[in-house]
Amino acid sequence: MIGQGELDQALRTALEAAQRGARGANPLVGACVLDGAGRVIATGFHLGAGNPHAEIDALRRLGRMDRSQAAELTMVVTLEPCNHRGRTGPCAQAIANAGIGQVHYAMSDETATASGGADYLRSRGVAVSQSEQHLVAWELNHRWFRAKAQGRPFITVKTAQSLDGRINAPDGSSQWITGDASRNHAHGLRSRVDAIVVGTNTVIADDPRLTARTAAGGLHEHQPYRFVLGHRALPEDLALAYDDRWEQLRTHEVHDLIHRATELGFNHLLIEGGAVIASAFIEADLADEIYCYQAPVIIGAGGTSVNIGSVTTLSQARQFRLDAHQPDALTRLGADVLMHLEPLPERTPHTL
Repeated sequence: MIGQGELDQALRTALEAAQRGARGANPLVGACVLDGAGRVIATGFHLGAGNPHAEIDALRRLGRMDRSQAAELTMVVTLEPCNHRGRTGPCAQAIANAGIGQVHYAMSDETATASGGADYLRSRGVAVSQSEQHLVAWELNHRWFRAKAQGRPFITVKTAQSLDGRINAPDGSSQWITGDASRNHAHGLRSRVDAIVVGTNTVIADDPRLTARTAAGGLHEHQPYRFVLGHRALPEDLALAYDDRWEQLRTHEVHDLIHRATELGFNHLLIEGGAVIASAFIEADLADEIYCYQAPVIIGAGGTSVNIGSVTTLSQARQFRLDAHQPDALTRLGADVLMHLEPLPERTPHTL
């Protein structure tokens, strides 16, 4: 029989595997399979939306075996296996169909669409237990849980700035502050989101296409929807109007955008700018992560990347940290530096 020590170690292994995934529409999840002696024989993680979930990834790496062998195995997962069909099938069903005898998970999944996996497994004769270390698994995805509790998409804010926090020069010129490596990374980020959000000032000044391009100049398979926020009239010959997958919302209210994005079924938004839009999401505590691309240049004047008018003293400053659970928290991209940041966790878990 597998002891608590083996289960705790397996959960640490699963948590480490989870960090290989990408934040966004889905939580970071890791899984591992133990044999009857408590040895890890397969590990999986969820790469991101549209990819196999961690449990499915672990089962694939495990390979085929008969049900009598599978019944001796234990799967350890950082999050309760889901019980719904989204882009992929229900993990709880896949585990039961594989004949896995026991499942041990850390954090309950209480989201309306995915909950109930543990109960389903028990109904199929699988022994299910929950770890006492659920707070560790909660912190791994604390902002994703918060977004789900608020009934909104996961929101990523992207900034590209100089060492002194400028996004353009006094004459308005802004292309390009950062180098090719940073821009290629940012295009990869675009390819993972459901929609990009920019303001009318950015569209009028830069006329961006807002496509997700590969380093070779081609297009990624997935292209995001585009939102333009603001009341200013837009030119008819916009570069981003290359198809009909875009719209202008004549508002500056971020919750209007969130309502529309949710209405369209979007689960991951990328706030690209400009500074007014990015600042509004940060000020409203709606930035679940920030990708800050910083170039080794000092402009000295011009627009700043963030300007929050409600902050008048240091004690009111918005607190972020390097994302402790992602390998790209601090990365060199050519001459630039990328900081992947997340808000500090709340003192207690957000109730789902």
